Amino acid sequence: MLEILSYNFFQNALLTGLLASIAAGIVGSLIVLKKISFISGAVAHASFGGLGIAYFLGFNPVLGAAVFSVLSALGIGLVSKKSKSNEDALIGAMWAVGMAVGLIFIFLTPGYVADLFSYLFGNILLTTTGDIILVAVLDIIVIASVILFFRRFLAIIFDEEFCRVTNVKVLPIYLFLLALIALTVVVLIKVVGIILVIALLTLPAATAQLLSKSLKGIIIWSVILSGLATVAGLFLSYWLNWPTGPVIILLAALVYLVVLITMKVNKKQ
Repeated sequence: MLEILSYNFFQNALLTGLLASIAAGIVGSLIVLKKISFISGAVAHASFGGLGIAYFLGFNPVLGAAVFSVLSALGIGLVSKKSKSNEDALIGAMWAVGMAVGLIFIFLTPGYVADLFSYLFGNILLTTTGDIILVAVLDIIVIASVILFFRRFLAIIFDEEFCRVTNVKVLPIYLFLLALIALTVVVLIKVVGIILVIALLTLPAATAQLLSKSLKGIIIWSVILSGLATVAGLFLSYWLNWPTGPVIILLAALVYLVVLITMKVNKKQ
């Protein structure tokens, strides 16, 4: 099986997966602790609208997805903070409308959209040097953001009401967090696709939450587990000749179940 390491496309996929695991582990931890997985799922599916528009207008689909995702995330964030009663409806609508807009514009685009399937379900084996650079830049942005705003992220995650009482501006930090999520979603589309991206963001982080109680510990564990799932998924999918994205997600889910069951068994003893 190790002979696959001699191929350039697999080396690119492996490096992309490892770099993507850093952003996924960090941002995924914030998503799980803040309990905004549903919002993240809506942002992921809304990005498909940007992909469709980009195809129709003839420019880079990733750029279209990024712009659409960030705007969707900011829109959801603003409404969720201003009007709690409409939050669920807005998130559901954004989820569906983004997919619908993308499908319509792709339908209107002349010719056949060859790589549409890879955006929906991911194809990490098609990553290029440009993709590696893109993921590396995202990692730098995410790491720098968490270092600079760690205490503020910690505050809005665990005690948002106290932040308001002490006049800490919650909304800008919350919107910045959602923008980070949107950018991470777009980059991870290459790894597991729009349909499965929320699973890669949440499963390793949920497992990490079982293994550690501190934010730093959860982030470290989440990055490690994301990396292991991605690397193992790459090799296993090659050996089984299965699609890589779903294999990565199944491994992440399996690890979560094993850790969860082990923890419950240990508590009973």
